[in-house]
Amino acid sequence: MNLREFAKSYIDDTYRDNREFSWKRLPSDGSKRTFYRLNSKKGSFILMANPPTQRNAEKENISYLRIGEHLYSKGVPVACIYRYDLDHGWFIMEDLGQRNLQELAISSKNRISIYKKVIELLMKIQFEGREEFDPEWCYQTSRYDRAVMERLESDYFLTYFLKGLLGLNQDPSDLRCAFEHLAYHASFADSDFFLHRDFQSRNLIIKRGRIGVLDWQGGRLGPLQYDLASLLIDPYVGLKKDEVMVLYDHYVKLIEERLPGISGSFTRYYPYLAIQRNLQILGAFSYLSKIQGKNRFLAFISPALRSLGELLEELDEPGLYSLKKLIREIAAERKKGRAGP
Repeated sequence: MNLREFAKSYIDDTYRDNREFSWKRLPSDGSKRTFYRLNSKKGSFILMANPPTQRNAEKENISYLRIGEHLYSKGVPVACIYRYDLDHGWFIMEDLGQRNLQELAISSKNRISIYKKVIELLMKIQFEGREEFDPEWCYQTSRYDRAVMERLESDYFLTYFLKGLLGLNQDPSDLRCAFEHLAYHASFADSDFFLHRDFQSRNLIIKRGRIGVLDWQGGRLGPLQYDLASLLIDPYVGLKKDEVMVLYDHYVKLIEERLPGISGSFTRYYPYLAIQRNLQILGAFSYLSKIQGKNRFLAFISPALRSLGELLEELDEPGLYSLKKLIREIAAERKKGRAGP
């Protein structure tokens, strides 16, 4: 059976009176997976293909299935998976809609109200998603911890942004100290909540006021602060400072209602986790553009770099001085037009 035959078998079983479906390939952003929207007068669905030619893809598909089924059972608006074939890496699932939060936020005059609804959904995911969650479903790590921060974020940033994209070859020993300082403090945040780990505007679909969540396969246990930071510093939208503060305060108010007394701890560790997320963003955009040739991600390097600089200035800790100094220098050189992409 090939991919078209797999889709046809589902259509034959589900749409007996209308089998004429058009195929449209969808953009996959940073993913290596392939997506199609199949559409007819009777309905539509999404077809995803991620052939398990490598061990990592096989494990990713299992995570996609198990975590997706788990979140769906908890009432989280992820796509319902209708049919799957793990041997081939094929999935047929619900079509959540065509317009993502990025598109809506950029064109909306009232995006604060939209974002408040997203934040309320995020809290539902964080609390209800952790209930009966099995870490064995995770394909990378079972928990967001210091190893993830250092290997998949700080090192990622160093390898693909500083060295790969900008071509900087300076001694990283001072930066290592800053990265260790950052991860040390970030690791004190309570990490017993469900963490999506890529909770940003392109992974959120808005359809008739309903919010749908995409790309949950990287889920694991982790801190509350990380996914909120992903949403608020998201360079795809570029929320203004006053918008970020309104939304941050809205989240803190809600979390205090759920867990009275937590707001102090949440606020204390949020800056460290926001910086960690920012390092991951810059590493990812650099990897996608430099290694995978997806140059469209270069457009988001500047806002992500600006966000990192602002976060470091606001935190203002001696242990992060070497990183702050370097980011200042990079920003100054880019402003002069001398620092690469």
